[in-house]
Amino acid sequence: MVAAASVVAAVGTVTGMVSALDEGGGKDQARPKVTKSPTLEPLPAVPTPSASESSAKPSPAKSSAKPKPKPKPEPKPKPSTRRPEKPAANSLYRYGDSQVLDWVRANRGDPRRPLIESRIADQPAAVWFADYSPGTITSRVRAVTSGAGGRVPVVVPYAIPDRDCGGASEGGAPDLAAYDAWIEKFAAGLGSGEVIVILEPDAIALSECLSAGERADRYASLARAGRTLKAANPKARVYYDAGHSGWNAATKQAGRLRAAGAASAASSDGIFTNVSNFHRTTEEAAYAREVLSALGGPSGLGAVIDTSRNGNGAPADGEWCDPAGRKLGQSPTLRTGQARIDAYLWIKLPGESDGCKGTPGTFTPGYAYDLARG
Repeated sequence: MVAAASVVAAVGTVTGMVSALDEGGGKDQARPKVTKSPTLEPLPAVPTPSASESSAKPSPAKSSAKPKPKPKPEPKPKPSTRRPEKPAANSLYRYGDSQVLDWVRANRGDPRRPLIESRIADQPAAVWFADYSPGTITSRVRAVTSGAGGRVPVVVPYAIPDRDCGGASEGGAPDLAAYDAWIEKFAAGLGSGEVIVILEPDAIALSECLSAGERADRYASLARAGRTLKAANPKARVYYDAGHSGWNAATKQAGRLRAAGAASAASSDGIFTNVSNFHRTTEEAAYAREVLSALGGPSGLGAVIDTSRNGNGAPADGEWCDPAGRKLGQSPTLRTGQARIDAYLWIKLPGESDGCKGTPGTFTPGYAYDLARG
């Protein structure tokens, strides 16, 4: 059923938001080339590839200019007794390379630019790693995490074999052994600071195409991936695929999540919902709590919700491809004020087309403007 699908077709290797992809030559690349668009099918899929290529570099460091001589110190005031706030408590990282930022920089005179810049380009968003590139994946992940400067980056490993059941977002590692090795290299780039990992969108919610044995093997690999990521960086927060409120029943999804290691503190911090979709935050929060309740596991497990395009909710007809009348949702934050809801995130970047208002995966300013003013 179309209404149960995740949203957004992809082309070739798939990404969303910002992507860091290997184009060879030993260089860190961001965003793959867009190839010919496939026939769009109403299948669950994640954000699509962007059109341009550019080097994936960390955000520029602060100026290292020589400071002025210090004046004679004045008497120090008594220290405050207030406990300082954690610097990353509500500070998600905005990576400095994306299609929307490219457009903003190149179109300063466009009358749509101020709204797109302030409401979309200035928001922190996820960084996708959607190709199988074991030779450079560590350095490309590190390029993102090392530039965060105390803020919390959101990264998306997306290379599971048989991705999207051979649909528009097909691709991934050649087999699970190769995927396990790729995840180890991915984990090596996470660093030691706080980082949120959105582990393989659609890998659990969309697995009907696999046989029972293949599903069990995939779930075992995802459980290993979670353990690998958290062992590499104990501050990493790993979330597993729960689909969305219009897809699988909570008990069914919880059973799959449990088989994939999502109920274990050694591999999981909880679940994510609504990636690239439009369901309202209230619907997703209720669904996420229902899934968590059925999942069991530690009481500290939580959920993150993709709120990038859900301001008006999902279309009644189930349309998933750049549906009209949508608008931006809740801004990304780590302070939701909601029980068991850890964050609202922009995992799919608004303005990157699903393939109807623009070439799949490309930033489409007219679509972005409509979302921003909706």
